[in-house]
Formats: sequence, structure tokens, C-alpha cells
Amino acid sequence: MYRLGPDLAIVQSVDFFTPIVDDPRTFGAIAASNALSDLYAMGAEPLTALAIVCFPSSVLGAEVLVEILQGGAEVVHAAGAVILGGHSVMDPELKYGLAVTGRVDPKKMRTNQGACPGEAVILTKPLGTGLVANALKAGQLKEDDPRVQEVVASMAALNKIASEVLARHACRCATDVTGFGLLGHARALAQASGVGLRLRPGAFPHFPVARELAEVPLAGGAADNRDAAAPSVDRAEGLADADVRLGYDAQTSGGLLATVAADAAEAIVAELHAAGITAAAVIGEVTDGPPGRIALSS
Repeated sequence: MYRLGPDLAIVQSVDFFTPIVDDPRTFGAIAASNALSDLYAMGAEPLTALAIVCFPSSVLGAEVLVEILQGGAEVVHAAGAVILGGHSVMDPELKYGLAVTGRVDPKKMRTNQGACPGEAVILTKPLGTGLVANALKAGQLKEDDPRVQEVVASMAALNKIASEVLARHACRCATDVTGFGLLGHARALAQASGVGLRLRPGAFPHFPVARELAEVPLAGGAADNRDAAAPSVDRAEGLADADVRLGYDAQTSGGLLATVAADAAEAIVAELHAAGITAAAVIGEVTDGPPGRIALSS
């Protein structure tokens, strides 16, 4: 964040990655939505974007690149922002994303440092995108599977409405859930705020197909997330392994993780549901510590 004046600051972020779906336009949409999530987590209004492309022109035709860029542009325009330009390089591995800029009133900006004991914890999108993406790459699932299409639609969806609802309720603490998984981002929020969190894995919103995939031990990025976050996690007995594993799953274009006044939490969730964010749920509460620790309970 860079403050321009008492009531105005700009927020900048950047994100790009390799394809997680085969359809180029869908890939562009997911990558753009993912990049914009940082702005929405902070309560900023997106203004502009610059495209970042690494493209294997000797392998893929220009029409593929056009589809990726159009998919990204559609999402940026849906956010009310514009793409000003960008930069491309030839690369053996395809990558696409955006550098994004938004504006925010510093007094209303959300950070991951403002959680207070007694607040409720809300998550706005289902978990499990990493598990599904890995299953796609391994050939366990097909992209035209309706269960997969539900996941793809979620990844391509902006966090715009969720951000607006949180703003109406004066939420001041949030982060987006991406590569470090729910528990990794929750730990960072708790550490930054100097609080603890009590979360209920059984309440985590998730994709049904991802819950099935979580029945087997973690691997790859999810296993790395577990190894990094587990020392700060206290797990109660009797919790389902699959529910806990979903908390470590590396997300792409995940939802917003926010803390809100406990007496307003159910009303906020109801408003999110009415606005089409039907997976939003209260998943726990903020405690007075120890700072940075997460207790998982039923």
C-alpha cells in the first residue's frame, strides 16, 4: 500500500502461474481473478492491470495466447478495471497473470493485523481447488466433469461481492486464501494480529469431490503446507482426517478469510448467501492466544 493522501492510497500486487485447466480462456479468467483477490482482501477497488505472459510460441499458436488474454480481460472488465498493457517473453513453459493496482481509503483498508479476541471467523469460498487440480493433471478427473466445472467456476469468480459485503459491515481484518492453504493463511493472520484462532474443520466449506480426494494422505504443495503450519496447529481428537487435510490444501483463487464482530457474523453470512456467495460460512472464532496458534476443534 502506498498512501497518496489522508483519504487515498493505492494497493499493488502481482501474481501469475502455469495453467491448471486446458481451456486457454478459462485459464486466463482464473489467473486474473486470482491476481485481483489481493486487492479485494484489502478492501481496495481495482483500477488497472498489466498482463504478464511467458509463452512457448514454438509449441502453441497465437490463437491460444489471444484466448488467454481475452479470458483475463473479461474478468478485469467485470471488476470495473482496465488492462493498460503488459509484457511477454518467450518461455518453454506457459505462464500468465497480472500486476494489479487499486485504490482504498487507508482508514477503511483491511489488513491481516486487525483480528480481535471474540470475533467470528468467516470463509467465503469452498476449499479443495488444489486437490482437484492435481487430480486433473493425474487424469483422475476430466475437465468436462460437472463436479470439476463447479470448482473451475469458483476459481474464475471474483471476490468482488464478498469484499463489498465485508466493507458494509466495517470488517477491518481479512486475507485471501491461496497457495499456503487455509491454515497457512490463518496462521499468518493470527501471528500478525497477535491472537489465536479456534477453527472447526467440520465447518470448512468445501467441494464434495475435493472431500473425496482428501481421504488419502497429502502430497505436493499441500504436504508442504502441512509441514510448515502444523507446528502451530493443535488438533483435538476425533476430527476427520479429510476435513483437516482440506485446511492444508493449496488454493488457487480461493475465498476471503475474514474476522467480524461475533454478533454480526450470521447476518453477514446471510447477506453473502443472498448475494450468491452460497458457500460462505462461519468456521471459528478469534481467541486471546497464544499468538499465532490455531486450535482445531469439533
